[in-house]
Amino acid sequence: MKRIVSLLIVLALAFTVVSCTKKSEFDPIAEFGSDVLNVYNWGEYIDKEVLTSFEKKYNVTINYSLFESNEEMYTKLMSGVSYDILVPSDYMIERLIAEDMLQPIDKSVVTNLDTLDDAVKNQACDPDFTYSVPYFWQNVGIVYDSTKISPEVMEEKGWDIFLDSQYKGHVYLYDSERDSFMMAFKALGYSCNTENNEEIDAAYEWLRRVDKAVAPGYVTDEVIDAMSNGDKWIAVVYSGDATAILEANEDMRYCAPKQGTNICCDSMVIPKNANNPKLANVFMNYILEYDNQIDISIEVGYTSPVKKVMEDLSAEDGEFYQNEAYLPRAGYELDEFFHDNEVLRKRLSELWIKVKLHN
Repeated sequence: MKRIVSLLIVLALAFTVVSCTKKSEFDPIAEFGSDVLNVYNWGEYIDKEVLTSFEKKYNVTINYSLFESNEEMYTKLMSGVSYDILVPSDYMIERLIAEDMLQPIDKSVVTNLDTLDDAVKNQACDPDFTYSVPYFWQNVGIVYDSTKISPEVMEEKGWDIFLDSQYKGHVYLYDSERDSFMMAFKALGYSCNTENNEEIDAAYEWLRRVDKAVAPGYVTDEVIDAMSNGDKWIAVVYSGDATAILEANEDMRYCAPKQGTNICCDSMVIPKNANNPKLANVFMNYILEYDNQIDISIEVGYTSPVKKVMEDLSAEDGEFYQNEAYLPRAGYELDEFFHDNEVLRKRLSELWIKVKLHN
């Protein structure tokens, strides 16, 4: 009898597991013509449970691939590989639109655009969301150890803190010519989209002075764990990464320098050669749903474009209450979006190599 009862319990548990993991009866082939969605996104930029729930709801499979830079994503796209969803930054979206590589969003399906905050609306690259749907937004700033540097000093110096030799050996800079030259341009009072050769040369000299003054370590994503552990005193970081650092280390603070900075919005787009654009539109709308945005934003630390999610996560009982990095500064006249400029990009890339070679 005990053996029979035990067998019944095992069978009940197995049925429960199957029931919990079983996909819906939805027919994606009939609805979309395909049951596969190919997504190409940044690393550490999703809550995997959101992907799983989408797969179950629509009875589909998501092939999820990662890229490390907009340029890597662009090269892959140009090679002819087909994706249904890309998540590039604003300046790359500007380029993809100009080169006629995207297809319009179906706004009869993507109905959650009306939940977006004003801060992500009217972007120069796609002001009316014809081709793009915001995913996350951010700015670039400085994380610093408040036991070593006071907020008053950081506020006063801003980007010029990196010219102060007393911090030599205690600094990380992001290994990115765009972000580093942006810092230099802003410190010197220039636009981060300048094409003026004298201003570009001045920014190059400013970065050489920084390299000599503080001997920075040039890093990428490893800056998150390093600053969380207090390995250095100061680092240039994206605000979403800064959110995670501040959550992990109570001594760390965040500053968006008053000289101005770069604002960036990463958005979902559908390439012209997408195999499943119908399902892609459904996916984009799903990502903007309140519960999914809450889960993803908490998981990765970046700022949701959905107004209510931003407000709730930064409210007194929210996950990121009093976290200085979670809500990027909006509407500040010296903050700018990057624009696509191939000539400037090539010039900065060449000069950045020289900066790091200490030439």
